[in-house]
Amino acid sequence: MTPRPLDRLIRPRTIAVFGGREARRVIEQCDLMGFAGDIWPVHPTLESVLGRRCYRSVEELPDGPDAAFVGVNRMLTVEIVRALSARGGGGAVCYASGFSEAVSELADGAELQQALVEAAGDMPIVGPNCYGMINGLDGALLWPDQHGIVRSERGVAILTQSSNIAINLSMQRRGLPISYLMTAGNQAQIGLSDLAHAVLDDPRVTAVGLHIEGFGNIRALEALAARARELKKPVVALKVGKSEQAQRAAISHTASLAGSDAVADAVLHRLGIGRVTTLPELIETLKLLHVAGPLESDAISSMSCSGGEASLMADAAVGRNVEFRALKPEQLPALRASLGEMVTLSNPLDYHTFVWGDLSRQTDAFTAMFEGGYALNLVVLDFPREDRCDGVDWMTTVSAVAAAAKRSGARAGVLATLPENLPEPIAKQLIETGIVPLCGISEALAAADVASGIARVWKKPRPLPLLDQPADAGEIETLSEAAAKAELAAAGLTVPLGRTAATANEAAETAQQIGFPVALKALGIEHKSEAGAVKLNLWDKNAVKDAAEGMAPIARGYLVERMIERPVAELIVGAVRDPVVGLTLTVGAGGILVELLEDSVVLPLPVTKAEVLDRISRLKIRKLIEGYRGSAASSLEIVADAVVSAAEYVVKNAALLEELDINPLMVLGESRGVVAADALIRRRR
Repeated sequence: MTPRPLDRLIRPRTIAVFGGREARRVIEQCDLMGFAGDIWPVHPTLESVLGRRCYRSVEELPDGPDAAFVGVNRMLTVEIVRALSARGGGGAVCYASGFSEAVSELADGAELQQALVEAAGDMPIVGPNCYGMINGLDGALLWPDQHGIVRSERGVAILTQSSNIAINLSMQRRGLPISYLMTAGNQAQIGLSDLAHAVLDDPRVTAVGLHIEGFGNIRALEALAARARELKKPVVALKVGKSEQAQRAAISHTASLAGSDAVADAVLHRLGIGRVTTLPELIETLKLLHVAGPLESDAISSMSCSGGEASLMADAAVGRNVEFRALKPEQLPALRASLGEMVTLSNPLDYHTFVWGDLSRQTDAFTAMFEGGYALNLVVLDFPREDRCDGVDWMTTVSAVAAAAKRSGARAGVLATLPENLPEPIAKQLIETGIVPLCGISEALAAADVASGIARVWKKPRPLPLLDQPADAGEIETLSEAAAKAELAAAGLTVPLGRTAATANEAAETAQQIGFPVALKALGIEHKSEAGAVKLNLWDKNAVKDAAEGMAPIARGYLVERMIERPVAELIVGAVRDPVVGLTLTVGAGGILVELLEDSVVLPLPVTKAEVLDRISRLKIRKLIEGYRGSAASSLEIVADAVVSAAEYVVKNAALLEELDINPLMVLGESRGVVAADALIRRRR
């Protein structure tokens, strides 16, 4: 049953609370936040709670409440939710644990969770096993503990599966205005993406941050990303958790490359959801997006009155998609006039201390830098301790940044290298003037990277819906290399000229017919090189026969193929089935370079040629493909065509295919195409 919209639950006018200590805390927190609606405590014996009349049951309530906090034991939770649903309640937060998260301790945990969902019917429920939510815009809380949220008129929404992480995030003192803080618990009925979709439609929400342990409903995530793009409200995710791929890696190289974390990264990139790796990065990225929104490019500038800070900025950009683009010639005269002859003009720029405390000269210098067409202009500024120092000159610099931003119309940020060196009141003041307060150099550059990446994806055509094809039932079989190559050839991929043979003598005769030199492979062996089941560059019949006889104890027949010319590069192209996303394609450096370079990209399916080109252009092996230091060259276009053919084969056979591994896919010189030199296909019968 599809749940009703979440509007009443997340923006309630009436709240019912069930339980003892936790329910009392919910009322306390609503009072502290100034909730203006009605609160109805429900308790079997108490007459009142915090000056409010207690009701004995759901049936006694004046009406079906917009929202309810159910803080009772797990068995009673089911009964109360059933009664709330029957009364027309707008939704409930289920606090109790002991459901599907506790199946190893409680045999009935999963069964009870299903009973809870059935009891709710079409009434939305959040949890179970969660703290609930805080609406900092309206002061409405379904939250049984302390928190650090203060009322705001607009801000970002943060959603997490972890209640403790939610509490920690609420306590941040970096100036980030939080409009909603929500936890999802077990996501029995309503998932993180559903909650995020609901808050995204609130015009007071500027951006959404997700702390994700698992994707859950991938379709809901797609819908969230599409809505975010439509509303121009960015979504950022801190995705945690890496799955063990050891069992699948024993079958093919593709499985080891396409671990769940790599798949998650590819899915988020495709959907235009920014990804961060730490909680500080999440906070700083949300701050940047709240004030500035997605950045139009990856070009940024930096000014500091220290060469050491300028060097730290430059170093922190390594490995990030941010560019400290060189100054434009037209910027130099104004910078020189304001900073003097002794300053080396560059980006990042050390402006020395010659203009320190001089509002006019600082404003002129900052304006000249801001007029360089950068997407974000950062001024490094660590504030002094308030209990021991006088910060008047630092506030002069803040005024200069604000004046320069207004004069130039550019995006500006003040960056403290240490988070404790940017007091929260100053951070809030900066936000009010449209300046981004950022804490930590690496976190600030991560934020810029993510903000420009979201804008890049939004400028491209909307992605196709992700492949939604669960695997059919049936026993998994591994095709022989010959059979696998026959399938790929039918799909449009080029494979070597080859034939199968049953005996060593037949192999020798077949080689004579194909033409030397040949490669000989034993059929029925998955990892041929390790097993000695492949011999290359055999130039006559005797060599083929001897090689075949040597493989006879492990061979189930032979594959004889014409040798391929020396390639420009070797790639791996493959597909494995992710438990959440389904089949995804992996492309990377192949052959012996798979483990050495760890150079690969994951492509969710289906995929367009434009998407393939965009992703493979990021590979390190691209330099070999396009000709490195005068070596033979091919083209990415030809490689992309082969990858698209492999992708189309996977999509067409998605119901049965379990795994595809083409390694190596040999890229030949002078644009002579690509050849699938080895192939593995596992599928269900």
